[in-house]
Amino acid sequence: MLTIEKKSLKVGKRVNTAHVDKVIKNYKQERWAHNSERLGKEDSLSAWWSIEEIEEFIAEAKSHNADGIKFYFAAYDETTTQTPEYVGLQTLVMVGTKQKQNIDGTTKNKDVYVQTEKGNEIVAYNMGRLCPPFCGSANPVPPSPSTGIDDGGDIGITIIDRGDKGMIVI
Repeated sequence: MLTIEKKSLKVGKRVNTAHVDKVIKNYKQERWAHNSERLGKEDSLSAWWSIEEIEEFIAEAKSHNADGIKFYFAAYDETTTQTPEYVGLQTLVMVGTKQKQNIDGTTKNKDVYVQTEKGNEIVAYNMGRLCPPFCGSANPVPPSPSTGIDDGGDIGITIIDRGDKGMIVI
């Protein structure tokens, strides 16, 4: 009898609160403040989806033989969102992937495409709730229609010294 051993594709790990606080603080200071200044408004700090949506996307990706999900950093323009407040803001796009082995033995996670009546389409998911602008009580927005839950805002407070331009608290 032939036994095929399936190799784990796991690359991440669980992290603690201190790690999350540190990497978010780093992002706010090193990227977010500059992005917001360039945009002339606060850029988004997070994108939210319900567990139900994520589970449905995982099931769809698996049905097309995906074995992973890649999160692409992206930005909306007028043609990619129906929410005017999102124009110019960053977002995340989830894309189903399949790990492929190259001739040289290295591996690559390739985006999964499926044939549809419109041609080849990527297996992807986007359009989450961005914070800002919609961060709970500070910027009221109706709760998610699918869950009835408000996202309640983001993690932690960061003070950014912008030199001659003053300080901001986020």
